[in-house]
Amino acid sequence: MSITVRRDGITGTRHILKIRNHEIPIDASPAGGGSDAGPQPHDLYDASLAACKALTVLIYARRKGMPVEDIEVIVDRDDSEERKGVYRLKSSLRVTGELTEAQRDELLRVAGKCPVHRLMTEVKTEIETGWA
Repeated sequence: MSITVRRDGITGTRHILKIRNHEIPIDASPAGGGSDAGPQPHDLYDASLAACKALTVLIYARRKGMPVEDIEVIVDRDDSEERKGVYRLKSSLRVTGELTEAQRDELLRVAGKCPVHRLMTEVKTEIETGWA
């Protein structure tokens, strides 16, 4: 599967991200020279963690027959030391439904093992950049 990003026009910094049949505008912040016409790349990185945790919790709860109603995942970024090699993300879960404390603990544990969380923390990523 390929993901593409292409400039949206010949002025400005807005681009269009295409994943399968989905299109998402992306842009830089005004501080970064853009017009904030879409999420920044860091936003997408952080959002992938939130989305993975939400889907992982939902799918696990369904498989285990847990009465989950609503799921919200909030990710807060601290990039103040990114240039020093530290990028901090804090995720918080809100899950509603008639859950026991043991089920809530289990869902929190599962959220901490979602594939994107593990990818971000346990996997060495190798990137090759070349001309298309």
